[in-house]
Amino acid sequence: MLVHVPGLLDDGQLQHFRSRLAAADAPWVDGRVTAGHQGMHVKQNQQIAEGSALSAELGGMVLTALERLPLFISAALPNRVYPPMFNRYENGMHFGNHVDGSIRLLPGSGAKIRTDLSATLFLAPPESYDGGELLIEDTYGAQSIKLAAGDMVLYPASSLHRVAPVTRGVRLACFFWVQSLVRDDAQRALLFDLDNAIQRLAATGADESARVHLTGCYHNLLRMWSDI
Repeated sequence: MLVHVPGLLDDGQLQHFRSRLAAADAPWVDGRVTAGHQGMHVKQNQQIAEGSALSAELGGMVLTALERLPLFISAALPNRVYPPMFNRYENGMHFGNHVDGSIRLLPGSGAKIRTDLSATLFLAPPESYDGGELLIEDTYGAQSIKLAAGDMVLYPASSLHRVAPVTRGVRLACFFWVQSLVRDDAQRALLFDLDNAIQRLAATGADESARVHLTGCYHNLLRMWSDI
């Protein structure tokens, strides 16, 4: 299930993010420092150093925005979110075909997170750079994604995906992973569709007793399928 989450960050926030990431003292490092064995050979980009003050500052702003967004909660059913990271592609940089690692160690905690969902939050306007599409393979082929600044895409972390080379300008993005309450993508998709249907019925003033019954079905399925 691919979900487009529009408007996670507003224009003022985006301006702040881009200004901070463009600062002379921004701690950009080779993106391969966090790549696994598979990604090491196909990854060519830069990212803000994990554990840096800038990463914590901007990542905290992303997490706050996520908490206020019902669409993200409904689609991801988040249990834990990996601290958001930030990357940059320019001058032909790219990331070849790969699948994200299934388990990641939360920095500084010793705890582990299962990566059920991957997220990419676009920070640069699409017209400011050429290339840089996020290409996600699914049953219908490769889905090419290049969203407006401030928009985010959620997709299964088990997906084969890549980032096309950037041939002009700079592609800035935030990326992170989510451990969902429901690890199975098909089950999450059913719950997401059911939640959306219930909300549409509520907006039209449909039969209240039927809506209560459907809401009960939603929560009983979540109770059945959740890991906690």
